[in-house]
Amino acid sequence: MAQEDGSPVTSSPLQFFPWLSPGMGSPYSPWLRELKSEERGLCLIQLLYACASHVTSGSIEKSNFWLDQISQLASPDGDSMQRIAAYFTEALADRMLKGWPGLHKALHSTKISSVSEEIIVQRLFFDLCPFLKVAYVVTNQAIVEAMEGEKMVHIIDLHSCEPAQWINLIQTLNARPEGPPHLRITGINEQKEVLDQMFLQLTEEAGNLNIPFQFNAIVSKLENLDIESLRVKTGEALAICSVLQLHSFLASDDDHRRKSPLASKNLQKVLHMNKLTLGEWLEKDPISAYNLSPDTAWSPLSGASPTGSFLTSLWGLSPKLMVITEQEANHNGHTLMDRIMEALYFYGALFDCLESTVSRAPMERQKVEKMLFGEEIKNIIACEGTERRERHEKLEKWVLRLELAGFGKVPLSYNGMLQARGLLRGYEGYKIKEENGCVFICWHDRPLFTISGWRSRR
Repeated sequence: MAQEDGSPVTSSPLQFFPWLSPGMGSPYSPWLRELKSEERGLCLIQLLYACASHVTSGSIEKSNFWLDQISQLASPDGDSMQRIAAYFTEALADRMLKGWPGLHKALHSTKISSVSEEIIVQRLFFDLCPFLKVAYVVTNQAIVEAMEGEKMVHIIDLHSCEPAQWINLIQTLNARPEGPPHLRITGINEQKEVLDQMFLQLTEEAGNLNIPFQFNAIVSKLENLDIESLRVKTGEALAICSVLQLHSFLASDDDHRRKSPLASKNLQKVLHMNKLTLGEWLEKDPISAYNLSPDTAWSPLSGASPTGSFLTSLWGLSPKLMVITEQEANHNGHTLMDRIMEALYFYGALFDCLESTVSRAPMERQKVEKMLFGEEIKNIIACEGTERRERHEKLEKWVLRLELAGFGKVPLSYNGMLQARGLLRGYEGYKIKEENGCVFICWHDRPLFTISGWRSRR
């Protein structure tokens, strides 16, 4: 999905497929259906790019033409490129429909997403792809090593949803030569039903092994979390686990910036002087961004932002270890076209992962693609403001935020890396690599997720 030098394909689809042009219409659709797989994939990339550019510019007629052409090739049960094209066209169409709020609301008025379906889809992603398994293995090993010799251990799980992770940890702690600690896990989730299941399964496992155990359930959105409700006690060793959660705060950062006119004006002045987007500025001159004070300009790195405030609150708990897993992607770009192209390559890799692991027919695969990947793609492309929550950013940005909040990096465990590599032996095409003490989970040579370790630096 890129040229040999790694740059995105940005040329016109007409360059490769001259029969495609507005006005030629449906008589040429048989040509599209007869394309070979590789030709069809290239054509879809070019068509998506053309369609996205017209959606961005607000040209309804041209957008409609390209969506019609893409529909001749896209399919939610075809090869990986056909599948991803189906969800990108749905996202592009949804963005166009938002120009007519009444029509958009009417078409989505009967959409129902139950808690049980969300639990099932998360479980399917855990089962079908090894990304979360690797994250849990590396995280647990880091916790075990950090808590060696500790008699009271408290773990805060910022998104408690998968019992398998903590069941494994309970079993590992039970095998310690010095015996298991008194273990307390605080689980945070918006859905009480999810936490109830966590409580039952973890309490049963701890009871079977006769480990002193408590589960503290907090029903809350992460951005509304009351830090006092975590009830961190003196004398207990604290570990914090965050799996694919911190990026959701960035929507609140954006809202905070828009509600702070003076800070926003100062920031825009800085960006205008440098002729850069915010993302480009952070990459080009991170020291200047790092040194910004809340009084001079708003910055996603400053403690005045919701993300910065939350990280500072976690730092105030003095965790012995915090392990963070995030998407290694840039879906928080300044322009819609940036987000579309970044998402196309990131999710293209995820769809390729499923293509290599699962056959095309199973309903389980379609559920993950539609209800997880498809909804994330739609959020990245069709939504703006606080509604756009899938604002994934790369590790380098998180390093700056965490260091500013007072955290210092902790190199992740070598034993954790060995366990992760052993786990991936059964999966073709997946790799992990270590860089500056962090773990990158890759599809072939493309990093898709990162795991990093941190501790409170005082």
